[in-house]
Amino acid sequence: MRATVWKNLALTGYFGTFILIVAWYGWLSPPTRLPAIYALLALGTPLLLPLRGLLHGRPYTYAWSLFLALGYATHALIEVYSTPTDRGLAVVELALVLAWFIGAVVYVRQRSTCRAH
Repeated sequence: MRATVWKNLALTGYFGTFILIVAWYGWLSPPTRLPAIYALLALGTPLLLPLRGLLHGRPYTYAWSLFLALGYATHALIEVYSTPTDRGLAVVELALVLAWFIGAVVYVRQRSTCRAH
């Protein structure tokens, strides 16, 4: 498959994760122990860091954004295990993060093999 397909998969997972986090902690199931803005800042702000590089298709940014993806995968797994009421949202987050992760890994690999030849 072409690198653009994998890039689009990664971007879909990335933006989907961002939108889900904002919707989840802003409206769907806001936290009860602290104001929702704290959860949104803690979980949403890191997603803004790779935005420019991802939009410009920079393989280096796709590669290091995977560290963020692992953090969100961990968040999803913890929520699946510990919060039964939010389990559905956590499964959706996990699926989006996996799309981001797989798309980014394959995109970086294809871009590196294209330049090697």
